[in-house]
Amino acid sequence: MLDLPEKCGLTLPLALERKSGCNLAMHGHDHHHGHNHGRAAQDFRLAFAIGTGLNIALVALQAVYGIIGHSVALLADAGHNLGDVFGLLLAWGASAAARKVPSSRYTYGYRSTSILAALANAIILLIAVGAIALEALQRIASPEPVGAEAVMIVAATGILVNGCTAALFMRGQERDLNIRGAFLHMAADAAISLGVLISAFLILKTGWMWIDPLVSLAISVIIVRGTWGLLRHSFDLALQAVPPGIDPAEVRGHLERLDGVARIHDLHIWAMSTTETALTCHLVMPAGHPGDAFIARAASMLHAEFGIEHATLQIECGDAGACALAPDHVL
Repeated sequence: MLDLPEKCGLTLPLALERKSGCNLAMHGHDHHHGHNHGRAAQDFRLAFAIGTGLNIALVALQAVYGIIGHSVALLADAGHNLGDVFGLLLAWGASAAARKVPSSRYTYGYRSTSILAALANAIILLIAVGAIALEALQRIASPEPVGAEAVMIVAATGILVNGCTAALFMRGQERDLNIRGAFLHMAADAAISLGVLISAFLILKTGWMWIDPLVSLAISVIIVRGTWGLLRHSFDLALQAVPPGIDPAEVRGHLERLDGVARIHDLHIWAMSTTETALTCHLVMPAGHPGDAFIARAASMLHAEFGIEHATLQIECGDAGACALAPDHVL
């Protein structure tokens, strides 16, 4: 350990002292606001179990009656619900993995599995859409008879099951990308089942068999529109983009306005999971390190203003020349 200038009153490892002069990496936690994500994820374990069980039963029912009734719209809805079952299982597994404690190898634990699960969920759904659309186009060219009465009964069941499942995830969908994906898909499924019910009713009244594949194409469009945002969002998070809802310029401004901060650099903001955001930044403070209370206030501010739970702030006195990481293009 090497002694730093007296105004800092701190010691650093040799490598860090040589690199940045008078600096210190301080890890800020706000124990009053954050660190309850494991409990929040645990609250949804029962919801995942119930939702998965209900949808597996619904998929089996829709597939059987779709084949018996020759309804591509019902089969399309079954395919979509099967994708949602996989999505629920992925999200369920990711939420369980996120609760595992960090290790020496996985120092952030397995929190990012929730991002990977959301990305995989979106990809699975888009693949299912391609199969649904292809089958619908073939049925438009060669319509087949549809057992409208059976289709209406199964579709009504789908509305009930999907509506109840969506309600299980309603309270968490604003905070967690996985939960929001589950909620939106279940709510969309309820609406899609309503479309299938309407198409079967119209076929029963008019005898127009082409209505069924046309509705399945409409279902495909709804799935794509609902899934595209999930795909884009999860892909961005997988690339460690700044999470939506956080303006990096505003974060920079808040940090620069902290008492004693002359300038900042090496600012990074990324998602540790679908519910947790991390930040690292170098603060240049010529008067020296202001103490732990300053770090605690800065971490509390970042959490209150931007929802950033995991902040690591490095203090530099600026008297040893420019930091090697100061230029914005340097990582």
